[in-house]
Amino acid sequence: MKFSVMSAALLSCALAGTALAETKVELKGVHLCCGGCVKAANKAVADSGARSTANQGVKTVFITADDDAGAQKALDALAAAGFHGKSDSATIKSPEAKDVPAGKVKKLEVTGAHNCCGACNNAIKAALKKVTGVTGDTAAANSKEFSIEGDFSAADAIKALYDAGYHVEVKK
Repeated sequence: MKFSVMSAALLSCALAGTALAETKVELKGVHLCCGGCVKAANKAVADSGARSTANQGVKTVFITADDDAGAQKALDALAAAGFHGKSDSATIKSPEAKDVPAGKVKKLEVTGAHNCCGACNNAIKAALKKVTGVTGDTAAANSKEFSIEGDFSAADAIKALYDAGYHVEVKK
C-alpha cells in the first residue's frame, strides 16, 4: 500500500513537471481580418505540432507547444502561411525576410503574404501607402505574390507589411 501511494505521488509530480515544460507564446499584431485568416493561422500552427487560439478581436495568436523548439517551429509555420507578429518571448520570434536589398529600390517583388480576401488586400495596400516613395503595387486578393513600385527603401516596405501582420519574403 505504501509503495503504491508513493508511486502515485511520484507519478503525479513527474506529470506536473511535464506540464510545466510547455512553452507558451503570445504573438500580437497578426493580421486576422476574417474567419479565413483565423482558420489559416490555426491550421498552420496545428500542422507544426503545436496548439493555438487565433483571436481576431485582439489580432493575437496564442501558441502552446511542448517546448521552445516546438514554439519556434509554430512561429516559422505561421510565417510560411503569410502571418507575422510581435512575440512576447525574448528568444522565440517571427523570422525575418532574407535577401532584402539594401537602400532604395524601384521595384520589389515579394511572396508569401496571407491575402485571402478583399479586406486582407486592402490592409496590404494601406500598409504600403505609408511607405515613403511607394507609388504602386500589384497586390490582389487571393494572391500571395505582388510587386511594389516607386523609389523606396525595401527594408521599410517589408517592415510596413510586418507591422500590418503579414509575413513576406523577397521573391528570387
